Amino acid sequence: MISSLFLSQLLNGVQLGVLLFLLSSGLTLIFGIMNFINLAHGSLYMVGAFVGAASFNASGSFTFAIAAAIISSGLVGLLLEHLVARPLYRYDHLYQVLATFGLMMFFNELAIVTFGNRPYYAAIPESLGGAISVFGAPYPVYRILIIAVGVLVALGAWFLIQKTRFGMLVRAGASNASMVSVLGANVDLLKKSLFMLGAGLAGLAGALAGPILSVQSGMGEPVLILALVVIVVGGIGSIRGALVAAMVIAIIDTLGRAYLPSLLGKLMLPSAANAVGPALASMLIYVLMALVLAFRPNGLISAARR
Repeated sequence: MISSLFLSQLLNGVQLGVLLFLLSSGLTLIFGIMNFINLAHGSLYMVGAFVGAASFNASGSFTFAIAAAIISSGLVGLLLEHLVARPLYRYDHLYQVLATFGLMMFFNELAIVTFGNRPYYAAIPESLGGAISVFGAPYPVYRILIIAVGVLVALGAWFLIQKTRFGMLVRAGASNASMVSVLGANVDLLKKSLFMLGAGLAGLAGALAGPILSVQSGMGEPVLILALVVIVVGGIGSIRGALVAAMVIAIIDTLGRAYLPSLLGKLMLPSAANAVGPALASMLIYVLMALVLAFRPNGLISAARR
């Protein structure tokens, strides 16, 4: 029989994996098709969190808050694509990293000026409070909602990529963007659409994460690092790879943080185990990435097989 604690932690891992998938799916397409490294993608996640929290506090409508977060992040992404990304497409990745790193710093300072340097309060909607029984273990309704949203987005992404003309162009662009342009497709419009889609998904992730995480300046950097690990492990340009890698990485991190301290406590002092356990759990993620790069350099699921 699976213990209630293990099941709860497993569901926490799935919920974190959903947030990582929402953030990394857009990022992997932007990197895979546009060959553009966007370190400001975590800032779009932060924009979604702040706009979602502020919209909910002002209106009391969670649906409105989610819509506002997606739209605002998408529009900011479109603006970034036009003003920053487009002029840098033809340049080396170093220029892209420096430019988007500067944008990341700008957005962090803008958040401090606008909302202050303290965590901004984001409440869980009253209708989504409480818990339900999942295989005998109580689990928060709101976290179940996050998982359900992730499933719907994953199905929607699969349909968009596999069953529509837009998805056909995306798949072709991931393999050979120059050939797609030569064949008459509007690559500029495709890039704008992808940037907006990726930014909107990042905003959705931020809005959903706001009520359970701390909404504050700089909140996008830690999750951006995990998202970059996800796209490397899953395969750059692969939506399915991003989903698989996000779930694997999130579950390893969550279960590692939950159980490694108690396991290490049998070998060392409890205070040392509590410090080493979470660090070791984080280390396991990068060990996994190193193994994937060593044995499957194109990722678990390459763009050609997504």
